[in-house]
Amino acid sequence: MVEKATEKKSPKDVNKSEEIRKIATLMKAKGEKPRPVAIIAILKKQGVVVSSPQVSMVLKRMGFRPRKRRKSGDLSAVVAAASKGVKSKSKSKISIEDLVAAKKAVGRLGGLDRAIAALEALRQFEG
Repeated sequence: MVEKATEKKSPKDVNKSEEIRKIATLMKAKGEKPRPVAIIAILKKQGVVVSSPQVSMVLKRMGFRPRKRRKSGDLSAVVAAASKGVKSKSKSKISIEDLVAAKKAVGRLGGLDRAIAALEALRQFEG
């Protein structure tokens, strides 16, 4: 019979994918989002070198999908960009009348994309 070795595995004997899975599962149990950068840092402390694409693929196979990225013309991205320009001292609330007026302006300009482009051009002239 062959006896199993009870000594620690050398870095060459480590199953990197299994280590990534273990850490991702622990992070999920703690309520953290398993991100490749964090997993790479933890494994580096343990002496295991893994690449970002390798970690990403293992996470993808585990069901952890990356966040969806917003399209550049998305309304929420424009609102977020516009809110950065507003001074924090004067937080103005948008009323229903403001929204109705904005909808009419978008209709006159021929769509949301053109209205957003016009507002961005206006901001450049004012700034």
